Amino acid sequence: MLKLDLSNATPFLPEDWLTSRLDALEQARTMLAEHNGPGGEFTGWVRLPVEYDREEFARIQAAARKIRSDSQVLVVIGIGGSYLGARAVIELLGSADHKLAPNAPEIFFAGNGLSTDALADLMDYVADKDFSINVISKSGTTTEPAVAFRIFKALLEEKYGKDGARGRIYATTDAHKGALKGLADAEGYEEFVVPDAVGGRYSVLTAVGLLPIAAAGIDIEDLMAGAAGAMETLSWPGADNIAWQYAAARNALCAAGKSIELLVGYEPSFRFFAEWWKQLYGESEGKEGKGLFPASVEFTADLHSMGQYIQQGQRILLETVVRFAKSRREVLIPHDPDNVDGLNFLSGKPLQFVAEQALRGTLLAHVDGGVPNLVLEAQGRDAKTAGELIYFFEYACGLSGYLLGVNPFDQPGVEAYKKNMFALLGKPGYEDQRSALEKRLNG
Repeated sequence: MLKLDLSNATPFLPEDWLTSRLDALEQARTMLAEHNGPGGEFTGWVRLPVEYDREEFARIQAAARKIRSDSQVLVVIGIGGSYLGARAVIELLGSADHKLAPNAPEIFFAGNGLSTDALADLMDYVADKDFSINVISKSGTTTEPAVAFRIFKALLEEKYGKDGARGRIYATTDAHKGALKGLADAEGYEEFVVPDAVGGRYSVLTAVGLLPIAAAGIDIEDLMAGAAGAMETLSWPGADNIAWQYAAARNALCAAGKSIELLVGYEPSFRFFAEWWKQLYGESEGKEGKGLFPASVEFTADLHSMGQYIQQGQRILLETVVRFAKSRREVLIPHDPDNVDGLNFLSGKPLQFVAEQALRGTLLAHVDGGVPNLVLEAQGRDAKTAGELIYFFEYACGLSGYLLGVNPFDQPGVEAYKKNMFALLGKPGYEDQRSALEKRLNG
């Protein structure tokens, strides 16, 4: 199980940082368990690791085997929670560089932006390859993935014909309604469900994340087992619960004037896990003028760019460091007879030893510079540990949102840009808004 070390954060915390919040944490725990707090209708993820649909899970595994047998590339089309969780796990357990990943097929993600060049590059890449599509959208009308799906669906149908394309499109969508559901029913695509009781940013352990993850060759049974173990451990109330400790420490540091939380990773493959975490906490807590701003850095690389600000900039930062205790492989530093770089004192030592001392030295330097550090330790980079990390951060996020006094399961602010975009695009029904916006933009 994960370990949380708060020894480098407690000097910045009041003495009662945890005890004064135990009653509120128990109330938050109860609301999550009984699904009766604000947004309780979207807390189906709380017991998901043990109460998931076994029949659909088996279909996911079968579809993944088919994709792996007939496709060189899987294009996953979705935005926000419809792709971040899958990409987080696939890169964490594979490689930050898809060309180095040992698994086939290659997994690419589209429909998460509106870059013409990025989409055209991917179109070129799949043109001479066998590929399949997993389109993920509860409604089927979100602009970015809907546009991408139109384009790649047309490519599939041109390449394989309508009947051939039908067997290469997998739709993860609402169980009962929506444009994508209607299309999937009409065309006969294989369908998987976005559960009503699980919001997008909490959906990685549903078909939303599980199909791409399984297609990448990752053992989703181990992933769910890790999440189930974390669920069991974190369900017990009390001051020893590390999710309670993390939620309380963040809340107390926010109250003490820290406004930005940096999630720190020392593995390049952790980068998209941090992106998933940023959506999880940003959408859950960032409302009503409240919440820590979630950001991320990759060390040691960012110590040579962001390190100066972290060390001596405004004292508004706290760091949560995710540390993997063991590397998968060992690289030894060779001896250089000329010792040109002066590093012969490291000859024969594992690279991980150097990385560990860099981590320890950085932690102490940042604490001395006024930056609290919370260290979450995971044993290794495997599917079980990934499941533990996912559930820990999800559960702690639910607790944190309730501690903050907000609904952690809605995102009303996300709609503002969409309304403006629809108006400027000329979508029917937005004519009045378009005129007003054009006037503002054109002066």
